[in-house]
Amino acid sequence: MPARAAQDDYDSPWKEAVEHAFPEFMEFYFPDASRQIDWARGHRFLDKELQQIVRDAALGRRHVDKLASVTTHTGEEDWLCVHIEVQGSMDPGFARRMFVYNYRIFDTYDRPVASLAVLADPDPEWRPDRFGYERLGCRHSLQFPVAKLVDHAADETALLGNPNPFALITAAHLFTRRTRRSPAARFDAKRRLVRLLYERDWTRQRILDFFSVLDWMMRLPQELEQRLWQDIEKIEGERKVKYVTSVERLAIERGLQKGMEQGLEIGIEKGIEQGIEQGRVQGTASVLLRLLNRRFGPLSPDITRRLSQSTPEQLEIWAERVLDARAIDEVFAEN
Repeated sequence: MPARAAQDDYDSPWKEAVEHAFPEFMEFYFPDASRQIDWARGHRFLDKELQQIVRDAALGRRHVDKLASVTTHTGEEDWLCVHIEVQGSMDPGFARRMFVYNYRIFDTYDRPVASLAVLADPDPEWRPDRFGYERLGCRHSLQFPVAKLVDHAADETALLGNPNPFALITAAHLFTRRTRRSPAARFDAKRRLVRLLYERDWTRQRILDFFSVLDWMMRLPQELEQRLWQDIEKIEGERKVKYVTSVERLAIERGLQKGMEQGLEIGIEKGIEQGIEQGRVQGTASVLLRLLNRRFGPLSPDITRRLSQSTPEQLEIWAERVLDARAIDEVFAEN
């Protein structure tokens, strides 16, 4: 699979949430910009056009997640470049990246460009919001708005009470970082957020879209994951709906079918157990593969083979290391 396709798969939960609720995304992270947009006139995403710009730039690994066309209340059409930064460490080239894609989009479309950045790193002091240079009296610069997720950490109550779905996503991100070394605490936080999802007066599709983001962020050990699904079944029983649990049943069925196809003829009960476990391991390896591709670029055949032959315990250890690792060797270090 090409590296960029793998990166797109890794980003898909965030991207799908933004596509599903773009006005809410803008309202939560960039309220001043949102008020200037005439949402009644609609908006459209330009992913294919953006992919072409990324390919033409030939500047190495760059990520611009969303490009959208909107109309302001003054009647002017603007292009919005929305950059969602999901990596956990600071990037010294971030501001330059925003600068490069801003002028490349302008050059491509000859339209005004508004570049917006969401930073998910844990350092409250790192706030890159401009890039430029001056030579021989010629000055060229870009200053762009920045939304910092860690800024919301001081008011958890406001996040959980906010009806905007991206308030829950921000809370999930903060809880995930806070509970990195406490699976029990992460389980409690994830269960709390899932219950809030069901308490919102949302459509089934919106619940599924934002559940996928929470589930992707807040990974749990297998035994706690099973407990969570039991709780979700209770919640859905109380509310007389079957939203998320239907998705889990489908995943289990696929895992079981995969196991049977590979000849796990060791009894019905054991076959079910093996099928589900194998599906879970393959899913974890696939997510880790995409995450490593995003952080460190295309992987060597040796790394890919190592992932395919690893145990569930190894995969969990490597997945915990990815966010903070500065090089791929740190992920796979023995100690």
